[in-house]
Amino acid sequence: MAARLKEYYKTEVFNAMMEKFKYKNVMEVPKLEKITINMGLGEAKDNAKIMETAIQEMALITGQRPVVTKAKKSIANFKVREGMSVGAKVTLRGDNMYEFADKLFNIALPRVRDFKGVNRNSFDGRGNYSMGVKEQLIFPEIVYDQVDMIKGMNIVLTTTAKTDEEAMALLEFLGMPFTK
Repeated sequence: MAARLKEYYKTEVFNAMMEKFKYKNVMEVPKLEKITINMGLGEAKDNAKIMETAIQEMALITGQRPVVTKAKKSIANFKVREGMSVGAKVTLRGDNMYEFADKLFNIALPRVRDFKGVNRNSFDGRGNYSMGVKEQLIFPEIVYDQVDMIKGMNIVLTTTAKTDEEAMALLEFLGMPFTK
Protein backbone atom coordinates (compact mmCIF):
# COMPACT_ATOMS: atom_id res chain seq x y z
CA MET A 1 0.00 0.00 0.00
CA ALA A 2 1.38 3.39 -1.00
CA ALA A 3 1.85 6.22 1.47
CA ARG A 4 -1.22 8.33 2.24
CA LEU A 5 0.54 11.62 1.42
CA LYS A 6 1.84 10.22 -1.89
CA GLU A 7 -1.71 9.32 -2.97
CA TYR A 8 -2.89 12.78 -1.88
CA TYR A 9 -0.09 14.35 -3.99
CA LYS A 10 -1.10 12.35 -7.07
CA THR A 11 -4.83 13.06 -6.77
CA GLU A 12 -5.09 16.58 -5.32
CA VAL A 13 -1.79 18.46 -5.12
CA PHE A 14 -0.61 17.67 -8.65
CA ASN A 15 -3.77 19.12 -10.23
CA ALA A 16 -3.75 22.15 -7.89
CA MET A 17 -0.14 22.93 -8.84
CA MET A 18 -0.91 22.55 -12.57
CA GLU A 19 -3.81 24.96 -12.19
CA LYS A 20 -2.00 27.52 -10.03
CA PHE A 21 1.21 27.83 -12.06
CA LYS A 22 -0.22 26.99 -15.54
CA TYR A 23 2.47 24.42 -16.40
CA LYS A 24 2.51 23.35 -20.04
CA ASN A 25 4.18 19.99 -19.35
CA VAL A 26 3.34 17.53 -16.53
CA MET A 27 7.08 17.04 -15.89
CA GLU A 28 7.37 20.68 -14.77
CA VAL A 29 5.17 20.10 -11.72
CA PRO A 30 7.41 20.12 -8.61
CA LYS A 31 7.49 17.18 -6.24
CA LEU A 32 9.30 16.13 -3.09
CA GLU A 33 12.60 14.58 -4.08
CA LYS A 34 14.11 13.61 -0.71
CA ILE A 35 14.11 14.44 2.99
CA THR A 36 17.43 14.54 4.83
CA ILE A 37 17.50 14.35 8.63
CA ASN A 38 20.78 15.21 10.35
CA MET A 39 21.63 14.99 14.03
CA GLY A 40 24.91 16.52 15.24
CA LEU A 41 26.28 14.77 18.32
CA GLY A 42 29.43 16.52 19.46
CA GLU A 43 28.99 15.05 22.96
CA ALA A 44 29.42 11.54 21.52
CA LYS A 45 33.20 11.94 21.56
CA ASP A 46 33.13 11.57 25.35
CA ASN A 47 30.33 8.99 25.66
CA ALA A 48 29.78 6.29 23.02
CA LYS A 49 26.37 5.39 24.50
CA ILE A 50 24.96 8.74 23.30
CA MET A 51 25.71 7.78 19.68
CA GLU A 52 24.06 4.35 20.08
CA THR A 53 20.86 5.77 21.58
CA ALA A 54 20.73 8.54 18.95
CA ILE A 55 21.00 5.96 16.17
CA GLN A 56 18.24 3.84 17.72
CA GLU A 57 15.93 6.84 18.18
CA MET A 58 16.58 8.12 14.66
CA ALA A 59 15.88 4.66 13.23
CA LEU A 60 12.57 4.58 15.17
CA ILE A 61 11.57 8.03 13.94
CA THR A 62 12.46 7.53 10.26
CA GLY A 63 12.05 3.79 9.77
CA GLN A 64 15.54 3.60 8.29
CA ARG A 65 18.95 3.02 9.90
CA PRO A 66 21.04 6.21 9.96
CA VAL A 67 24.58 6.58 8.67
CA VAL A 68 27.18 7.67 11.23
CA THR A 69 28.98 10.83 10.08
CA LYS A 70 32.68 11.24 10.83
CA ALA A 71 34.75 14.38 11.42
CA LYS A 72 36.58 15.43 8.24
CA LYS A 73 39.23 17.46 10.03
CA SER A 74 40.76 17.56 13.50
CA ILE A 75 39.75 20.61 15.56
CA ALA A 76 41.84 21.01 18.70
CA ASN A 77 39.56 23.57 20.38
CA PHE A 78 36.64 21.14 20.28
CA LYS A 79 38.81 18.09 21.10
CA VAL A 80 37.73 16.43 17.85
CA ARG A 81 40.06 14.19 15.86
CA GLU A 82 39.72 13.34 12.19
CA GLY A 83 37.55 10.24 11.76
CA MET A 84 35.67 10.57 15.08
CA SER A 85 31.93 9.92 15.03
CA VAL A 86 30.22 13.32 15.35
CA GLY A 87 26.67 12.74 14.11
CA ALA A 88 24.13 10.67 12.24
CA LYS A 89 22.07 11.30 9.14
CA VAL A 90 19.30 9.66 7.13
CA THR A 91 18.19 10.38 3.57
CA LEU A 92 14.61 9.31 2.90
CA ARG A 93 13.15 8.78 -0.57
CA GLY A 94 10.00 7.20 -1.98
CA ASP A 95 7.30 5.88 0.35
CA ASN A 96 9.47 6.29 3.48
CA MET A 97 9.86 9.97 2.63
CA TYR A 98 6.12 10.52 2.23
CA GLU A 99 5.37 8.60 5.45
CA PHE A 100 7.86 10.75 7.38
CA ALA A 101 6.55 14.00 5.84
CA ASP A 102 2.96 13.02 6.73
CA LYS A 103 4.01 12.25 10.32
CA LEU A 104 6.04 15.48 10.57
CA PHE A 105 3.26 17.78 9.24
CA ASN A 106 0.28 16.21 11.00
CA ILE A 107 1.59 14.72 14.26
CA ALA A 108 5.06 15.93 15.28
CA LEU A 109 4.99 19.67 14.54
CA PRO A 110 1.61 20.30 16.21
CA ARG A 111 3.06 18.67 19.37
CA VAL A 112 5.67 21.44 19.70
CA ARG A 113 4.88 23.70 22.65
CA ASP A 114 3.40 27.11 21.62
CA PHE A 115 3.51 26.08 17.95
CA LYS A 116 2.32 28.78 15.57
CA GLY A 117 3.70 27.33 12.34
CA VAL A 118 7.08 27.00 10.64
CA ASN A 119 8.99 29.97 9.26
CA ARG A 120 8.24 30.94 5.65
CA ASN A 121 11.75 32.38 5.17
CA SER A 122 13.74 29.14 5.49
CA PHE A 123 13.93 28.43 1.76
CA ASP A 124 17.37 28.40 0.13
CA GLY A 125 16.51 30.13 -3.17
CA ARG A 126 16.42 26.85 -5.12
CA GLY A 127 13.17 25.43 -3.78
CA ASN A 128 14.52 23.51 -0.76
CA TYR A 129 13.28 24.03 2.79
CA SER A 130 15.40 23.66 5.95
CA MET A 131 14.18 23.55 9.51
CA GLY A 132 15.46 22.64 12.94
CA VAL A 133 13.75 20.60 15.63
CA LYS A 134 14.95 21.25 19.18
CA GLU A 135 13.96 17.90 20.68
CA GLN A 136 13.22 14.40 19.43
CA LEU A 137 10.35 14.03 21.91
CA ILE A 138 7.80 15.51 19.47
CA PHE A 139 7.78 12.26 17.51
CA PRO A 140 5.27 9.68 18.80
CA GLU A 141 7.71 6.74 18.57
CA ILE A 142 9.97 8.16 21.28
CA VAL A 143 9.09 7.04 24.81
CA TYR A 144 9.69 9.97 27.18
CA ASP A 145 10.84 7.80 30.10
CA GLN A 146 13.58 6.10 28.05
CA VAL A 147 15.20 9.34 26.84
CA ASP A 148 18.51 10.03 28.57
CA MET A 149 19.34 13.25 26.70
CA ILE A 150 17.36 15.66 24.53
CA LYS A 151 18.79 15.89 21.02
CA GLY A 152 17.82 18.22 18.20
CA MET A 153 17.92 17.60 14.48
CA ASN A 154 17.99 19.41 11.15
CA ILE A 155 15.42 18.46 8.53
CA VAL A 156 15.84 19.43 4.87
CA LEU A 157 12.98 18.94 2.41
CA THR A 158 14.43 18.86 -1.11
CA THR A 159 11.99 19.53 -3.95
CA THR A 160 12.27 19.69 -7.73
CA ALA A 161 10.78 23.21 -7.70
CA LYS A 162 12.74 25.90 -9.52
CA THR A 163 11.70 28.77 -7.24
CA ASP A 164 10.91 29.24 -3.56
CA GLU A 165 7.38 30.35 -4.46
CA GLU A 166 6.65 27.03 -6.20
CA ALA A 167 8.22 25.05 -3.35
CA MET A 168 6.16 26.94 -0.76
CA ALA A 169 2.95 26.28 -2.71
CA LEU A 170 3.85 22.57 -2.97
CA LEU A 171 4.55 22.24 0.76
CA GLU A 172 1.40 24.20 1.65
CA PHE A 173 -0.71 21.92 -0.53
CA LEU A 174 0.92 18.88 1.13
CA GLY A 175 -0.05 20.23 4.55
CA MET A 176 3.07 21.95 5.93
CA PRO A 177 1.88 24.33 8.69
CA PHE A 178 3.46 27.68 7.75
CA THR A 179 3.02 30.82 9.86
CA LYS A 180 0.44 33.30 8.65
